[in-house]
Amino acid sequence: MTKTKGAPSREPLSQSIEDYLKAVYELTREDGRASTNALADYLNVAPASVTGMLQKLASTKPPLLEYQKHRGVRLTRQGQKVALETIRHHRLLELFLHQMLGYEWHEVHEEADRLEHVISEQFEERIAEALGDPRTDPHGDPIPRLDLSLPDSTETPLSALRPGQRARVTRVRDTAPELLRHLRELGVVPQTELEISGYSEFDGNLHLRVPGNKEEIVLGPRITSQVYVESL
Repeated sequence: MTKTKGAPSREPLSQSIEDYLKAVYELTREDGRASTNALADYLNVAPASVTGMLQKLASTKPPLLEYQKHRGVRLTRQGQKVALETIRHHRLLELFLHQMLGYEWHEVHEEADRLEHVISEQFEERIAEALGDPRTDPHGDPIPRLDLSLPDSTETPLSALRPGQRARVTRVRDTAPELLRHLRELGVVPQTELEISGYSEFDGNLHLRVPGNKEEIVLGPRITSQVYVESL
């Protein structure tokens, strides 16, 4: 249960609350606000349960999020601090499990989900020090700095690229172990350089050339929307 850096003294937040705040943060990074249904899908809980929790978090002192019925939700500054602190724990743990304990990149997410709520700030700092104050986790996601800031990003979904463009993979969303295993087998991992050789208007499939793979790779939009790249 995370105690936010620089926050006034308050009762530790429950694992469930931290999970909700982290989910709102992830869902609002691109869209600005998160709907109740989107949160229910993301957390795999009933919409009615989501509504009750959102109302609870909007009424805390200070409030952790702003909630308006039928208009979705977004984090307050305090809620964002809690979310980023939890995310920092999570991504440092993922890298620690991967680099120090030999976990595969598709195995670390669920393990870090369990541990992120219980490690102390001292343990977090020891992990960061042991890993050399890393910038990204095994999937390429940026690790919030100690002050909870994040670097600016110029990445775009792989799905937005078209034939003739070249790009470097920056990160892959880490919530589906099967997808991560599949992409590892194809060589589509952070820092890999790709060239788009074809695109199908009919089904949105991209044809890619990847170093070390003699044959073209064909990926559908369900996968290319989960992979983020920077143009070369």
